[in-house]
Amino acid sequence: MKTLVIVIHSDLENSVINKRWVEELKKDPEKYVVHELHRLYPDEKIDVEKEQRLLEMHEKIIFQFPFYWFNCPPFFKKWLDEVLSHGWAYGKGSDYKLRGKKIALGIAAGINEEDYRPSGRYKYTLKQLTAPFEVTFDYVKADYKSLFAFYGAEHNATIERIEESAGNYITFIENI
Repeated sequence: MKTLVIVIHSDLENSVINKRWVEELKKDPEKYVVHELHRLYPDEKIDVEKEQRLLEMHEKIIFQFPFYWFNCPPFFKKWLDEVLSHGWAYGKGSDYKLRGKKIALGIAAGINEEDYRPSGRYKYTLKQLTAPFEVTFDYVKADYKSLFAFYGAEHNATIERIEESAGNYITFIENI
């Protein structure tokens, strides 16, 4: 079964890391469905039923996005609020449509990894800062598998590191 990769990036064409990862995923359309939210919904008016059907069709789902202001893009939060609806994803009478589905995050972080440590500049790890996603996906009974991250996108994104990350990202997804 194919892996659904939901890409949330408002300027993917000018991206470095996310754009490269999408290029790598698109090399194998037999394995990956690349679903670019901003391309599909430039007005951010989400077709909730379409999104829910797409999620139902896949057992492995990756949410790929840039990490800024220590969070996800606002459109991703809106998507979560609308698509993971009561009665569909959770709640009394729900079938918990995401139950058991493997879910992970693919994150491009502008900040260097050493800054995301308890002893670092920002005091928290990326895993700690993304804990609300783990709680959310646990709440809807999905099988949350953590994250893959590229650190230092703003300052240390050499061609070699970017290329290496693309291969490592595919390996991460395949091993979920």
